[in-house]
Amino acid sequence: MHRATLLRRYKRFLADVEMADGTLLTAHCPNTGSMRTCGAPGDTIYLSHHPGKGRKYAYCWELTQTAQGFVGVNTHLPNKLVEEALEAGKIPELTEYTNWKREATAGESRLDFRLEGPKGVCWVEVKNVTLLEGDTLFFPDAVSARGTKHLETLQRLKQGGERAVLLFIVNRTDGASVASAAHIDPVYAKAFAEARRQGVEVLAYRTHLSPEAIFLGQAVRVL
Repeated sequence: MHRATLLRRYKRFLADVEMADGTLLTAHCPNTGSMRTCGAPGDTIYLSHHPGKGRKYAYCWELTQTAQGFVGVNTHLPNKLVEEALEAGKIPELTEYTNWKREATAGESRLDFRLEGPKGVCWVEVKNVTLLEGDTLFFPDAVSARGTKHLETLQRLKQGGERAVLLFIVNRTDGASVASAAHIDPVYAKAFAEARRQGVEVLAYRTHLSPEAIFLGQAVRVL
């Protein structure tokens, strides 16, 4: 990881930064959300380096440092972390499944995982959580019609007799619990509440974050 200072984020996928040696460059920002509370000008951030042909931006923004620790901003990582945890049996609620497929089609939606085991099928949709307000973490950090569609798909699968799980990956080291962001997306919050009433399970796990390693850690309470 390479330490830098964030100057500005723009066009969603771009970030101008100042490296530790004073070099100014543009890095790729692998996050399409609002990035509230994890990407303000002046923040200390960490970049991975991927030199080689075919890449317009050799540096990729991975972490933001806060007074309490770190925030993981790369939304491509949570699914990889979940797969690693499944392989290692680190998610107790899902250890009964021995096979899985990523990016599995369910009706008109595509969900992150389709798990199979002796007791049947389990569908899992993974969501990256970084928004912190007070001591509570919220999802989504912006209106998410796609997120609402995923909830409706999970609900239909559950009603059809298959297990359905929404898995929040808390990608920061602070915050005590996770909740749906009704103040940001009331439509999503309504769908979230209905899905839980219909039997969709909601789990949350925090990532261990540092410039040296990122992996799935302990469970977090869901409100």
